[in-house]
Amino acid sequence: MNASNPPGLRDRKKAATRQAISNIATRLFVERGFENVSVAEIARAAAVARKTVFNYFPRKEDLVFDREEEVLELVRQALAQRGRQAPVHAFQALVRALVESQHPLLRITERPVQFWRAVAESPALTTRAQELQVTLADDLAGMLSDAVGRPRTDPAGRLAAAMLMGTLVVAYGEALAAFRENRKPMKALVGVLERGFTGVNVALAGTPYV
Repeated sequence: MNASNPPGLRDRKKAATRQAISNIATRLFVERGFENVSVAEIARAAAVARKTVFNYFPRKEDLVFDREEEVLELVRQALAQRGRQAPVHAFQALVRALVESQHPLLRITERPVQFWRAVAESPALTTRAQELQVTLADDLAGMLSDAVGRPRTDPAGRLAAAMLMGTLVVAYGEALAAFRENRKPMKALVGVLERGFTGVNVALAGTPYV
C-alpha cells in the first residue's frame, strides 16, 4: 500500500487485529514454548474466535514468522527507488539504513534474544525458519534478476541472493550471541555484514548486479 493509496479504516482494524494476535501468540510461545500453547489458548487470550486466528494465520508457525511480506516490500521499494545504483548495492544500502535506524527487524535487545531462543527450542519453528530463509533467498534472487533484466534462473542472481541472505543470517546470529555474552551486538552485526558484503561484491564483479 503506497502513500497515495493509504489503507482505509477496515484495513487498519484488520491489521491491528492481526498484529495483536501475533503479539499475544509470540508472548505465550516465549513464556511456555511453542508446542505447549494451543491455537485455542491464543484465541482466548486475544478475545477472538479460533477460526479468526486461522483466517489471519493459516499455519500455527505463521503466528511467529509474520513479517515476510514486510521484508519483501522493503526490498521491492529499495530496488524500485535505487536510481542508477546497482541492485546489490541498493540492497546493502537498505540493510545499512535499517541497522542505522535501529529498525525492529535488526534491533538487538532482550526480546529478540528470547524470541530466537524459543525458536531454537522448537523443532517445528526451527524447520519453518529454515524454510523461510530458502523462500526469502529465492524471492530476493527473482527481484535482483528482474532489476537487471535477466531470467529468474540466472545463476549470478541466485548466487548474489544466497550470499546476501547467508550474510544476514550469520551476522544476526553473531549479534544475538554478542548480546548474550555482554559484548557489543551492533558492532558484531556490522562487522559480519560488511565482511559478507565485501565478499558478495567481489564474487559478483563484472556482472550488472554490482
